[in-house]
Amino acid sequence: MFQASDYTQTVSVRLSEVLADIGVHERNVEKRRRTWMLMECMQYCSHKLTGTRQTFFLLGSKSEGTTTLGLRSDIDFLVCLNNFKILQDLSDWQPGKQNLLMINDETVPPGYCLLQCLRDDVPLPQNFVYYNLFNRERAGRILLSNKIASAIIANGTDFLPEGVRNGPAYTRTGQTGVHDIDMVGALPCKSWPLQAQQWLNQQGVGQWPLDDMKRYCSSTGCFVVGVGSKSSENEDTEWRISTSLAERCLMFNLNITQIRCYVLMKMILKTYIKPLYDNTITSFMCKTVLFKLIANTHSNFWREKNLLVCLSFCLYVLYTSTLNENCPHFIIPGNNLMAGHITQESKPRILEILQNIINSEGTALLGIECDALGERLLLKLNNLSSFKTTSGIVSGDLFKTIARMINSSIEACLIPVSNSSNEEAIQILLNRILKLAIISNQCQGLKKTACRLLAPRLCITLGSVLASLDIQQYKGISTEALVRLSMGLNTDVASSKLKLASMFYCKGDFNRTKIVLSDIEANYDPNIVEPVCSCYTCIGHYLRERFNEICDNHSDEALQYVTASCVIFLKCEINCIPVELKYELFRSTGEDLAVRVFSDIWMNWAVVDSLPYLYFLQYKTYSNLGRQDDKERALSNLIRTIDQEPNLAHRETALNILGQCMEQEVRPTDALNCYSLSLNVRGRSNAAKIHICRLLSTLINARAQNQAFQ
Repeated sequence: MFQASDYTQTVSVRLSEVLADIGVHERNVEKRRRTWMLMECMQYCSHKLTGTRQTFFLLGSKSEGTTTLGLRSDIDFLVCLNNFKILQDLSDWQPGKQNLLMINDETVPPGYCLLQCLRDDVPLPQNFVYYNLFNRERAGRILLSNKIASAIIANGTDFLPEGVRNGPAYTRTGQTGVHDIDMVGALPCKSWPLQAQQWLNQQGVGQWPLDDMKRYCSSTGCFVVGVGSKSSENEDTEWRISTSLAERCLMFNLNITQIRCYVLMKMILKTYIKPLYDNTITSFMCKTVLFKLIANTHSNFWREKNLLVCLSFCLYVLYTSTLNENCPHFIIPGNNLMAGHITQESKPRILEILQNIINSEGTALLGIECDALGERLLLKLNNLSSFKTTSGIVSGDLFKTIARMINSSIEACLIPVSNSSNEEAIQILLNRILKLAIISNQCQGLKKTACRLLAPRLCITLGSVLASLDIQQYKGISTEALVRLSMGLNTDVASSKLKLASMFYCKGDFNRTKIVLSDIEANYDPNIVEPVCSCYTCIGHYLRERFNEICDNHSDEALQYVTASCVIFLKCEINCIPVELKYELFRSTGEDLAVRVFSDIWMNWAVVDSLPYLYFLQYKTYSNLGRQDDKERALSNLIRTIDQEPNLAHRETALNILGQCMEQEVRPTDALNCYSLSLNVRGRSNAAKIHICRLLSTLINARAQNQAFQ
């Protein structure tokens, strides 16, 4: 059995403590995984409801739990188009389907394939090109062009207008406070790739992966990604075989020392390799090296007190791979991941850097600035007080991520309702709530949780639409509307209850409005509650410390106590919207509409942050009740919130409703100032333009009348 020196064991233990302090510990790893898998399940439910023929998979470091705040790992989306049936054996051909035969012949390097088009009436090759995404090669075969991968993500990237294409991926990077996103288009193959068949029968010294893991991996099938191998003659028709789901399974079965080793390798890359030689050694190569070493070492080697030795072994294997310019894919060994990545100019220097880190016996880690790892380690080794742990910040970020995904999924479901009549909207919403119930009954685990989180939000909108129809027909608010609203009142601290208050206000029931608003205010602690919005990529500020503390000590059930989503009203809810907010439904001019992108769909709605809307409704309600002191308090709170709350997403809307309050207070100069500030926040698609024109017209007409009387 391997026995590390006392020095190595001491450094390893301290290094493990540092990694735990920055969030790389079992609890946080599981929390990260659960969050991103839950998000994937919400995407699944959302696409089921909307009938989208794409499936999203969230892969990479975030879903694996192998990242830190300082690593700033991107979000890896795999967008899978389900229109095609890819088969590896003609016996799997199905009539009426767009069948594609996966070809792995001598013209294609390992890890890649061609996709031959088959007829839909008999299992024979197609013999003519019927649209431009298919190419006829020299041998006469009709092959699917990998350019379709760009088409796959084209519809899914409208919400990322800032992004750029990067090979097979669509990437958004460099925005402060916003996650980088890497989106790849792919096609699914339900069967395990033939090129990886041998892997299922191999077993190394470490007896890893276990047989049940391999059985699960083989059940995940594979994907084909639209990119050819470097310098390939089949550049337009070659597809890379991806075993991403199997690799995720392997990552989920690592112990904490193995995960920490991988995180350290990524930090070393970020510190010592990428600044000089970007896109040479990748984190996926590091993952592959880790897999290879785990498979060929005994499990008792991977212990906390051996962490430094484990890291050195991994770096040595990486060094050898770089020296030989060969890093075999763990599952498809014939695929050399380093092919074309290491130039002769960069190779000697990269080898020198790796050798120096290996020989440093851990001192090179002191130079890692990511997450202040080096500084933290030095303090630990000298038994000095260290930095605060980051677990709370990580937990808060994950909580807010879940809340944003809930909102995003609901908004996707509301798009078809945007321009519907009340009757049509009611039918669509009822159908979607029923579909969610069916999905929930057919699944378990996180998919069931996703349904439980989404359904109440749809019920709230349905209840509001029903109430709007009741008010339009001069009836009292129906029991059905109230029942539907009650199903979602506890989705968060404020937004759902604000829709109930808004409904009572528009009906003229100011006493019931006051009761609901008082309840919201009593439960909305501004020192804890975080505003949440997913209408667009808004740059957030630091999360509240107490919010992070609660998130760190509770499950995602606490979302209802610590988050406040923005309040969304559709046009079919117009009778439940105060007059002052209705202007937001008509914010865009023809010129604004011409430059809109898909992600601007929320601009068809009236959307406002919860806290300013709470104080606005209080101001209006107390005005109608003649409670002057309470009215003035609400107005002061509204002004303070707009001025001091850093995480408002719709500050321009808050300024617009404040401006109208100022008009009611006969303070036209202050009102104009509010509208001007609103335009500074958002220059296009802003109702402030309407308010400025309206107010100036009122002032001019008033002056003209005064002059006429004089």
